Amino acid sequence: MHPAVADAGAMTGVEVVAAFATHLELDRAMSPHSVRAYAGDLRHLLAFAERHGCGWRDVDLALLRAWLASMVGEQLARATVARRGAAVRSFFAWALAEGLVERDPSARLVTAQPGTHLPEVLGVDAAARMLEVARAGALADGDPLAVRDWTTLELLYATGVRVGELVAVDVGDVDRSARLLRVMGKGAKERVVPFGLPAARALDSWLEGARDRLVTADSGAALLLGVRGRRVDQRQVRALVHRAALAADVEDIAPHALRHSAATHLLQGGSDLRSVQEILGHATLTTTQRYTHVTPERLRRSYQQAHPRA
Repeated sequence: MHPAVADAGAMTGVEVVAAFATHLELDRAMSPHSVRAYAGDLRHLLAFAERHGCGWRDVDLALLRAWLASMVGEQLARATVARRGAAVRSFFAWALAEGLVERDPSARLVTAQPGTHLPEVLGVDAAARMLEVARAGALADGDPLAVRDWTTLELLYATGVRVGELVAVDVGDVDRSARLLRVMGKGAKERVVPFGLPAARALDSWLEGARDRLVTADSGAALLLGVRGRRVDQRQVRALVHRAALAADVEDIAPHALRHSAATHLLQGGSDLRSVQEILGHATLTTTQRYTHVTPERLRRSYQQAHPRA
């Protein structure tokens, strides 16, 4: 039994949620964001159970089905309902393995799969315009924060990394000569991602003068710094992406849209699906395949060129 797990008979709902969160963080190496989401999903179930007069050990399949039905009735997004179902299945599988419950009430629980919502992407021209406006602004006044913003945008688009992965990058994770970026992905899986010449030029501008103007005793090895010299966080990156989209007069996007755009444009340019999977750090090819839905013209051309009866 995991050391964080106490006697099942004495554990409150708050305690079991905390123990489950510890398991996700230490044993499954899930990201802090995913841990918070799964813990929140479990708390949502336990609150529902409490309203129906049940403790967490009394949850059964009928209550789980009623819980899911209540969320459908509230018209929650399919992805939210699917994630909550997955979180609860993970919880009961863990609780059964730890001997906290005698049976897994979620074993026969069926939840709807997330919808096939196509990811939001920028067109190639719009992405280029946003990056060019950021570059021009950074070079015009030499403001280190403007150079940082330009570098951040270039790296997000060039590598397709997640925002959380990028803000965790240290200076030593950048191989400037080979144009490679080392990131730690989901499940503590490390991968190395290439980037192109425009991103390399932005990095040169950042590392050869601009970053030094923001460095403080709190900077450590962080690649990207904020105004007080500390490592930037995801909130700051979201804000700078929104500012950049507004300045370039393109569709307002979230940072993750640059990841989607990178994947889509790689496929449109002829990259194979497995290479894109490696670049994005997807655990399965199925996740990457959704990007083929936004590039039908590329697939049609490939079919017509390759199939003998096209």
